[in-house]
Amino acid sequence: MTNVFEANKATSAEDAAKIVPRAEFRVFGQGILDIVKKSMWKAQARLFKVRESRETYFLSTETNEANVKVRDGLLDIKTKVGETENGYEIFQPRGKFQFPVKKAEVATILENMKASVELDKDEYSLDDFIAIVKAHPSLAAVSIYKKRFGFSVNDIICEYGIIEFNGAVLETACCESEDYEGMKKAIEALEIESFANVNYLKAAKSVIGMA
Repeated sequence: MTNVFEANKATSAEDAAKIVPRAEFRVFGQGILDIVKKSMWKAQARLFKVRESRETYFLSTETNEANVKVRDGLLDIKTKVGETENGYEIFQPRGKFQFPVKKAEVATILENMKASVELDKDEYSLDDFIAIVKAHPSLAAVSIYKKRFGFSVNDIICEYGIIEFNGAVLETACCESEDYEGMKKAIEALEIESFANVNYLKAAKSVIGMA
């Protein structure tokens, strides 16, 4: 089982394309932690990591299918490539780029966010990229703090956590895997199947009132 909490490192678009994408079922709300903490031990969960991070997500009014963020100094993009029969979303990693990021890579990211921008530099710093987002009417940046507790249920990667979107606090839980039937069983074991499947982009947009 791949450790989803492993150290973050730069990844080229070519190497990212070789990664087998995992499906994800994620929920947000209040009272989720109490539900998961009670159910995970009945499910014989194995806790393996606690991680805190501060990240910046970049949102577009034009799409919920380009997950773009900065974490650990890397500009990270995943794009939605499909859904399972149960509606679990599948996102393919497209690369994690060290700043300064090359013009071609920035152009690809903005294209996936469906944002038209005239790029006039060969490389872009983090400040440059944030400036592009702030200047564009369809884009927005959201500061996110995450405290996540990673665990597994029958080798299915899971987590619960506390998330702050520009200071607004929500609870979350998630299961992700290439094993869709195993995911379904883990979701049911954690008693979160009645919640709506909401990814980070949709949750962040809801918090900041972005259509």
